[in-house]
Amino acid sequence: MKLPSIIYGTAWKKDATTALVAQALAAGYRAVDTANQKKHYSEALAGEAVRASGLPRAELFLQSKYTFPNGQDHRMPYDPASPAGEQVRASFAGTLANFGTDYLDAYLLHGPSGAGSLDDDDWEAWGAMEELHLSEKARALGISNVGLGQLRELEAAKVRPAFVQNRCYAQRGWDRDVREYCLANKIVYEGFSLLTANPHIVGHPKTAAIATRLNATPAQVVFRFAVSLGILPLTGTTDEAHMKDDLEALALEPSPADFDALRAL
Repeated sequence: MKLPSIIYGTAWKKDATTALVAQALAAGYRAVDTANQKKHYSEALAGEAVRASGLPRAELFLQSKYTFPNGQDHRMPYDPASPAGEQVRASFAGTLANFGTDYLDAYLLHGPSGAGSLDDDDWEAWGAMEELHLSEKARALGISNVGLGQLRELEAAKVRPAFVQNRCYAQRGWDRDVREYCLANKIVYEGFSLLTANPHIVGHPKTAAIATRLNATPAQVVFRFAVSLGILPLTGTTDEAHMKDDLEALALEPSPADFDALRAL
């Protein structure tokens, strides 16, 4: 699988989803993240933009998620009274229809059903996802909003996660424990809310000084720093100029001292 360098996230875009995804694809993005969860995503509208783009399927990285009933509103893509495995299969089929494709590059469990250890529903859902992977309809599996203990439990799975997607806080070492586990186990770590979760880093004078020297924006510096930590960044910007900025951030060349300064923050 050819991994993207950055992913366009479609959460909370509502009716603007089609136009924004089309804009992102036109700007050069080739990876789109969504979920079959109408509470926070308009997946069908994201799929509409992807289909209308005319881009070859092989050039795209399409990623979606199965969300448990406790993360949905009343507009569920499955019967909430059905077993977790059936919910996964129905949700996945809906996602394929939304994108007009017969496979996804990555399919994620949109967070465990609870905050503690993985329970029976988690394992049933993961088992159904493994079936989708083995049938080659889901090229890779992953999990989001996951803690280190839960991630370690998945070592017992038949198909272990290839992706983890978590919100990154600088105050927590940029999710250091989970991120380092991923690096050690060849799991791709996707980080979201890199800017919105860390306004004190984006607005810090040290970040501004680095940005000025590199003729960049503080946001670009944060994205490039995230890449240096082994993070595959997601951006959900709705600004066309920022879309281009975020793509261009990956080409910045901060010094080792710059990275050290940012890490110290």
